[in-house]
Amino acid sequence: MSDLKDMYRTIVADGFPDTMTVTLGDSVLTFRKRTWEMGGEVRGLRYGENPDQPAALYEFVEGRNSVANLTWRAPHQGIVSSLTEAQMVQAGKHPGKTNLTDVDNACNILQYLTRRPAAAILKHNNPCGAAWAGTLAEALEKAFWCDRIAAFGGAVVVNRPLDMKSAELIASQYFEVVAAPSFEAGVLDVIKSRKNLRILELPGLAHLDELCGVPMLDFKSLTDGGIIIQKSFVNRIRSVEDFLPATGEKKDGTVFTARKPTPQEAEDLLFAWAVEAGVTSNSVIFARDGATVAIGTGEQDRVGCAELAIHKAYTKYADVLAFKRFGLSLYELQQKALADAEAAAQLEAVQKETREARGGLAGSVVVSDGFFPFRDGVDVVMAQGVTAIAHPGGSIRDWEVVQACNEHQPQVAMVYTGQRSFKH
Repeated sequence: MSDLKDMYRTIVADGFPDTMTVTLGDSVLTFRKRTWEMGGEVRGLRYGENPDQPAALYEFVEGRNSVANLTWRAPHQGIVSSLTEAQMVQAGKHPGKTNLTDVDNACNILQYLTRRPAAAILKHNNPCGAAWAGTLAEALEKAFWCDRIAAFGGAVVVNRPLDMKSAELIASQYFEVVAAPSFEAGVLDVIKSRKNLRILELPGLAHLDELCGVPMLDFKSLTDGGIIIQKSFVNRIRSVEDFLPATGEKKDGTVFTARKPTPQEAEDLLFAWAVEAGVTSNSVIFARDGATVAIGTGEQDRVGCAELAIHKAYTKYADVLAFKRFGLSLYELQQKALADAEAAAQLEAVQKETREARGGLAGSVVVSDGFFPFRDGVDVVMAQGVTAIAHPGGSIRDWEVVQACNEHQPQVAMVYTGQRSFKH
């Protein structure tokens, strides 16, 4: 067993060259492999996605990209890829590929949430919870309680200097990584108490607005060794005014128009669509008051994705009740209830309250990364008390989906984003 544990501690010699050059027509782009001097030796990434996969991190350092006559991100604009020894405040077990890609995807989300203090907690390159609020501590608190189960061992990334109240929450839980643009006085002393925590100071997190809207070259490798290159996704919804009215026309010429969202609904839809940029498709997000409530991700059908998110919401809501009231996870309370009458009564009360609150989904809004091809998906989420929905639009059944919102009592608002947000 010790041998199995050792593979997660071993730093794999990567064997990759110090530089990488990519030639795209007239554009020659140079990348430099990132290594760090730590513990008296030079180290690159710990390993790739798994311990038996060597990996290397490269930073874009030279060249002008003129592909497709677009304006692209320039050399030395990196956030994660430009990480230095000094910015790796505490290396913990030394970062691997998954640690850094989690932080990177958090940057992808937070670039659209610069207007307010925001926090994202990621695991397996998907957000467990995300929120923005009046203070960073409030945002982090909300993001954590969105899904405290999934947050275990996750990466915490924030877009404001990490304050003491936020640090105390981080130190009270188990996280793998914390990344912030800077740290207020005394904060590092608190979070360094977690010896295995990787602490990254990334100044670029304070300047995400400068990169927002500027694409980068997105490389996708095929299993046969081929490569697909695409322009990275750029979110077109930067303000509530960017949403489009939801209308649909039936074959007989009948036009259906949805109710417009209230200002609060529109603000929550704006927030949720920003988070959607970092969620693996096929996905839906429930959000309320500037925080995610439930995230369904990676499903093959849209209604199934909505049902998954709802199931998760009920589970997480019940878990929070059990944890705050009895100091037990939902699973622990369920196990205890098998042989303890008092615990069984407690579990029944938790489950009853969860059903009555509809897993915390009542009053939330929903965004979907692709259009609803049928009304089943919207009917499922509206049954949970959703008040507004945003999706790309463009289905031949848009009229049917809008009609479903109009038929619901109370009437549910709907808008279109005018773009799809798939992330494979």
